[in-house]
Amino acid sequence: MIAIINYNSGNLASVTNALKKINADFFISQTPKEIKKADKIIFPGVGHAGEAMKILQELKLVDALKTWEKPFLGICLGMQLMCSFSEEGDTKCLEIVDEKVINFNKLIKTNKFKIPHMGWNSVSINKENKLFKNIKDNEYFYFVHSYFVPFGKNTISTTNYRSDFSAAIQYKNFYGVQFHPEKSGVIGLKLLENFVKL
Repeated sequence: MIAIINYNSGNLASVTNALKKINADFFISQTPKEIKKADKIIFPGVGHAGEAMKILQELKLVDALKTWEKPFLGICLGMQLMCSFSEEGDTKCLEIVDEKVINFNKLIKTNKFKIPHMGWNSVSINKENKLFKNIKDNEYFYFVHSYFVPFGKNTISTTNYRSDFSAAIQYKNFYGVQFHPEKSGVIGLKLLENFVKL
């Protein structure tokens, strides 16, 4: 059973619809007590890092997420909040992954590259990984974001928008994807299926 974390920053409808399509069992939760009943966590997110962290603290979810020992998938803002710090609001995040989230404005100085980075981009798989099992290299996923995680030791796939950055990361049982698998058609559903099978 998958717990989808509701912290008023997630696109819950899209995620739940995608999970229904692959016949995954899930429930929506925002309490540590309920989350303990789950086998996996999906941590979606759309919004502002600072506001999201404030809500997580108010809900007393920070420790429950940081100490989770089963499969965990952060999506978009959910992936960024797994990191140690975000430039969005100068926010201290969950500190699960030792990475810093950077504003695209630091990279993009021309009108050719619009911010936010929005649309379909190919994803290059850097490390063999169960999350991308039976997914071909350079498949297209849907992105929409203004901040990114640079390429680093936890990067398992990259995409390019003026420069390479992390499309997906992994640290132990924690996985994160910058793209939205729930909005990425058949290939996104395949990635969610892979997560469900972990």
